[in-house]
Amino acid sequence: MSDTPWTDRIVGERMAVDQEFSERIQQSRFSNQQWSLIMTATEFEIEHPDDPDRARIVANTDKIDGIIPELENVQAGMGAMGGAGAGSTGSSSSGGGIFDSIKGALGMGNGGGSSEKEQRKAAERLTQEYADELQSHLESKGKWETIRHSADDGS
Repeated sequence: MSDTPWTDRIVGERMAVDQEFSERIQQSRFSNQQWSLIMTATEFEIEHPDDPDRARIVANTDKIDGIIPELENVQAGMGAMGGAGAGSTGSSSSGGGIFDSIKGALGMGNGGGSSEKEQRKAAERLTQEYADELQSHLESKGKWETIRHSADDGS
């Protein structure tokens, strides 16, 4: 079992967090399809696994730049269906807002570099919220210490 990476040991816990987090995704600027792309480009790591007071799960989003153009393609393709964030009330805390939703639905959301920068920042915030939720879930299930120790062991 020590050969199994810690991320593989929490697949079931991640599925539970995915279900809990789905409402947060609906309130964000991202569609479910966009969120799936973001998650495939995100790796989770444990910072300071050897220190119980400082250890925490962090989202490594270094690969997100590679999928940003595809996020915009998914959004453009969904424009006729209401665009990304269609389930949102427009009061998104991730910075999207109703104005951005309308611009996206009209195909005007691609303002060049600033749009990509905003998408990246929103994705970074949301993936870290997910990481925090995952850690809280592991703590509530009494699994955090075991996972933290396995990450400290390098597995």
